[in-house]
Amino acid sequence: MNSRRTKSVFAAVSALAVLALGATACASSDKASTGSGSPNASAANPGGEKIKVVASTDVWGSVVTAVGGDKVEVTSIIHDPSADPHSYETTASDAIAAKNAKLTLSNGGGYDEFFSKLADQATGAQKLVAVDIAATGNENEHVWYSLPGVEKIADQLAAKLGEIQPASKDAFTANATAFKGKTQELLKKVSGLGASNAKVVATEPVAHYLLDSAKVTDATPPAFAEAVEAEQDVPAAALNEVKQLISGKQVKALINNAQTTTPVTQQVVGDAKNAGIAVVDVTETLPQGVTDYIAWMTKEVDALAGALK
Repeated sequence: MNSRRTKSVFAAVSALAVLALGATACASSDKASTGSGSPNASAANPGGEKIKVVASTDVWGSVVTAVGGDKVEVTSIIHDPSADPHSYETTASDAIAAKNAKLTLSNGGGYDEFFSKLADQATGAQKLVAVDIAATGNENEHVWYSLPGVEKIADQLAAKLGEIQPASKDAFTANATAFKGKTQELLKKVSGLGASNAKVVATEPVAHYLLDSAKVTDATPPAFAEAVEAEQDVPAAALNEVKQLISGKQVKALINNAQTTTPVTQQVVGDAKNAGIAVVDVTETLPQGVTDYIAWMTKEVDALAGALK
């Protein structure tokens, strides 16, 4: 500031006032462009900046990326194959990501209960729940293995992203259409794999919807699957039934959740290998080094097809 008296002081004060007004105007402009001052998510991103999206797992994060392309910035809370969504505890960085999100996508169905608290903190965000959108009519929560369900979720993502950033609406719709074209190819590959009345057993009902699309019968005793999923002791009768199905080669494959390892699952995997029964590993989150939903699911489908042949 110039320290001269009278006119100089007046001029300096006037200049500061102008600068202050300018700064206030800039601040208001910045606030409007980020949408941080408005609860209306649809007005938050007119088309310039990336839409911040928070997904509960990297599986759903990869679907968001497929639909949103380079116009989204995705944070997947569970992105480590060793992390368990059932017991995950949120962190401060998770809360910050949720607070800044314009859209959230969770699995629902009791699978990722940790995310409900984060969703509550995302006060300005559109909120999508995969289980509700997929509407499978089945209580199995692993809906990312339901290809028709994932297609519905892709459509909803395109619609919501288009509301948030109207200028990119056509791009989101086109991306969802391209994504669904790939899931349709997978469905064609899966359909009819179990036409020969093929049966399998599974350590957990993770791939239920994929087996259903393939028309493959899951012969796993319910007591076995329920005990493993609930981390409880497997009843001896149920374990013996599984072992007999394997040793008697009454099933074509063992579907193994590679992310849940217990002495019992290790035992039945070993029994299957010894009996010459194919073991198909499935996972609940993306394997290490995999970021693309279609590439991941293609490997899962190919593994199942190979086992059933």
